[in-house]
Amino acid sequence: MSQHYQHDIVIIGAGAAGLTLALELANQHKVAILTKADIREGATLYAQGGVAAVLSDKDTIDSHINDTIDAGVELGDPEAIRFTVEHSKASIDWLIEQGVPFTRYGEGDEYHLTKEGGHSHRRIIHSADATGLAISKTLISNASSHPNIDFFPDRVAIDVITSKKLGLSGDNRAVGIYALNTKNDTIEVFHGSFVSLACGGSSKVYLYTSNPDTASGDGIAMAWRAGCRVANMEFNQFHPTCLYNAQAKTFLISEAVRGEGGRLLLPDGTRFMHKFDNRAELAPRDIVARAIDHEMKRLGVNHVLLDISHKDSAFIQEHFPTIYKRCLEYNLDMTKQAIPVVPAAHYTCGGVKVNQQGETDIKGLYAIGETAYTGLHGANRLASNSLLECIVYARSAAQNILTSTQKAQKAQKAQKAQKAQKAQKAQNISIPDWDESKVTDSDEDVVIAHNWQELRRFMWDYVGIVRSDKRLLRAKHRVDLLLSEIDEFYSNYKVSNDLLELRNLAMVADLIIRSAMTRKESRGLHFNLDYPEKSEHSSPTILTPEQPSKKTYT
Repeated sequence: MSQHYQHDIVIIGAGAAGLTLALELANQHKVAILTKADIREGATLYAQGGVAAVLSDKDTIDSHINDTIDAGVELGDPEAIRFTVEHSKASIDWLIEQGVPFTRYGEGDEYHLTKEGGHSHRRIIHSADATGLAISKTLISNASSHPNIDFFPDRVAIDVITSKKLGLSGDNRAVGIYALNTKNDTIEVFHGSFVSLACGGSSKVYLYTSNPDTASGDGIAMAWRAGCRVANMEFNQFHPTCLYNAQAKTFLISEAVRGEGGRLLLPDGTRFMHKFDNRAELAPRDIVARAIDHEMKRLGVNHVLLDISHKDSAFIQEHFPTIYKRCLEYNLDMTKQAIPVVPAAHYTCGGVKVNQQGETDIKGLYAIGETAYTGLHGANRLASNSLLECIVYARSAAQNILTSTQKAQKAQKAQKAQKAQKAQKAQNISIPDWDESKVTDSDEDVVIAHNWQELRRFMWDYVGIVRSDKRLLRAKHRVDLLLSEIDEFYSNYKVSNDLLELRNLAMVADLIIRSAMTRKESRGLHFNLDYPEKSEHSSPTILTPEQPSKKTYT
C-alpha cells in the first residue's frame, strides 16, 4: 500500500519561489514541500548576481520596465512586466524582513546596488556574489522552524493528480501528487487542496548547463501531461560565461563580473564584443552568448577569456569572494589571470502559462518561478529578474490561495453548503494507491543511459544557441523515436529517478523543438539561420495539449 500524506498545500520545490509561497501560507495552512534531493539543492542556491528592483532615487519603475522590454526584444507581456516591477521594492522589503543579509557599504551603511548587462541603472541588490545562497539559507531556516511546514526530501514528483483523471465529474482541479521516495523506492500519495509546481527549469535537456542536476523540466512536463498550456519554450537562455574546466562542471561566472568592468577576450587577448553591440560586454545575454559562440566556431577554440585582473586585487576579492575562492581551487587567480569561459544552458524563459496569481489552466494548480511562463521575460530574460519574479509571483499566488480559502470558509459559515462543498471538494477526494501490478523491475537500465546521452547531445547540436530548419527537423525525428521508446519503457517497468527525469526531459525537448519550428524569425534567444531577421509583428508561442481523459495511474 502507498503511504498517504494530507496537507492543505503541496509544493514541489524548495527554491526561492516555493519557500516564499510556503512562508506566506503557513500561518493559516498546513504545507508540504517536496524536493528531489537535499532541501538546499536547487537553482536558487547557485544564483550569484542578485535581485533586480527599483530601490534608488536615481532609478525609476519605467526605466526598469523599458530595460526588461528591450532585453525581451519586445515580446514580453507589458502588464506582467509592470506588475512585476511595481512589486519589486515590496518584494525586497519582504526578503529583508525575512533576514536576508544583503551587502551594505559606505558610512551610511546603505545597501550596495550593482549593475548588470541590459540594465540602464544600478539596481541589483545582492549578498556579495552569493545572493542565491543567502536567500536560500535564510528562507530554509525560517521554513524549517515553522510548525505548519513539513519538508519531504528525496521525493521525485511523478504526476499531478487531477479530478478528471480520477474520473470525477465537475470542474477539473488538482487534488494531489504521486511521488517516488528514492530512499525506499516506494510511491507515495500527497493530498492537497492546492498544488504548486515550483521545481525550476529544464536546462538539463542540454549537454552543457550551469544548472544543478535537478533542473530536468519536471514541473513543465507534469503540467503539460495534466492538460496545461505552455508558452515560449523556444527561448532558452545560455549564460555567456561558465567556467571552462572539466572538473568545475556547472560553475557560473556571474554577470556582475562584466558589470564591474570584466572584459571578454579572444585567446590572443583581443577584445571582440564591440563588434557585435555598442554596449560591448554589457549587452544582454543572448547577444553576448551568440557572439562568444560565433568567435569560438570561427576560430575553432574551446573557450574565450573573461578578464577583470586590471581591477585592484582587494576590489575583486571583496566583490567576488565566492568566484575568487572557487577559481583558486582550479589554480586560477582571477586577480592576475583571465578566466576561461564558455556559454552554457542557463534559464528557461518559457514554461507553464499562468496569470498574475500564478494560476494554471487547472483549478488549484499553480506554477511559479522558472517553471512558469508569466510573460515577464519575453524572448530573453533580463539579468537578475528571475529571483524577483520568484518572490513577486509566489506572494501573489499565496494571496490568491488565501483569498480563495477565506471565501470558502465564509460560505461555509453562512451555511451555503453547496458552494462550500464545491470549494472544499479536493479535501474529500479519495485518491487510489499507485498501481504497480503490471510492471516489473528493469534489467536494461543501459537503455535509459543511452537515451539520456543522445537526447542531451542532439539538443545541444541542433536546438542550441544557433538553429536552422534542417537541424530542428533532425531533432524532431530523434525526439519522436525517443518518446516512443521511453513510453514503452515507462509502461512496462517500475519507475526510477533516472527514468522519470528522462521521461520529463524528452517531453520538454519535444515542446522546445515544436515551439522553435513554429517561430519563423530570429528574436532574442531564438536564432534561426533560415530566418535571420526579426519579424515586424510577433507574439508568444503557445502550445495546447490534448485534453487528458480518465486514466489509471501506473
